[in-house]
Amino acid sequence: MRDFDLTSLRLFVATCENQNIARAAEQSHVVASGVSKRLTQLEDLVGAKLFERGRRGVIPTAAGEALLAHARAMIAAADRAARDLADFGSGIRGHVRLIATVSSMAESLPQDIASFLRIPEHRDIAVTVDEGLSNDIAQALREGTVPLGICWNAAGLEGFQTRPYRSDHLAAVVPVEHPLANADRCTFAQTLAFDHIGMPAQSAIQALLGRQAAILGARMLYRAVVSTFDGALRCVQANLGVCIIPAETVLPIAGAFGAKVIPLDDAWARRSFSLCFRNFEALSPAARLLVAHLSEKSQAEQ
Repeated sequence: MRDFDLTSLRLFVATCENQNIARAAEQSHVVASGVSKRLTQLEDLVGAKLFERGRRGVIPTAAGEALLAHARAMIAAADRAARDLADFGSGIRGHVRLIATVSSMAESLPQDIASFLRIPEHRDIAVTVDEGLSNDIAQALREGTVPLGICWNAAGLEGFQTRPYRSDHLAAVVPVEHPLANADRCTFAQTLAFDHIGMPAQSAIQALLGRQAAILGARMLYRAVVSTFDGALRCVQANLGVCIIPAETVLPIAGAFGAKVIPLDDAWARRSFSLCFRNFEALSPAARLLVAHLSEKSQAEQ
């Protein structure tokens, strides 16, 4: 089999995403006949039909869907290589891309990265951080679209190498006049008597709380569902309900929202996070330095 051509793969991905050759051609600034020719050459290369063509456009076949996942990974790897080489040309000796959970971004990760970059030997390293859900981060690592991630340990991390990172503790955040506000600690079961402020259903925290409520034979009553910790605090401030979020995220600012932070007494409320990668030795030198630094920060927390 001949090698795949990146231009053809980019046109193939554009066609899959648009489900239309003409729109893919317009988006890619080439003529439609050129796209069609490239797609035909790809089908000849893989020896399988990649699209079902209809009156309204094109839809990937099973073979097309399989190639799509690989094509995206190959394009991402090529783009990453181009960025890294460009960094060397501009004087930056390393560029680390990291994808992390929203919780870790809202807690200690920004400060840990800042302390890494303040080290004189690291002045020529750049770090790019994206946010993602734990399961999506694991999927991105498997596909090779990112080299390094920070996930909650409960995510599917089979097949990855890991190093421990930090931990957090879930807490009930309530208005200061709430019936639970006088308690130093409480259980999750105690909060179920009240309305809750929820996070998106696919978030790790929300999935965990749903499972724990089911174990208790109860269900959570949601007064509102928001997408950010800041939005959750504003709902608590408006006395809309109880919100379960990491104490480390809200303790520094809870007073400004007239809120009380009450750590949960449940064993599962203590969550641990891990640095995840497919192969430590395959990471760039800059990425290995960052992993070592973040691991050191984790050990200092213990």
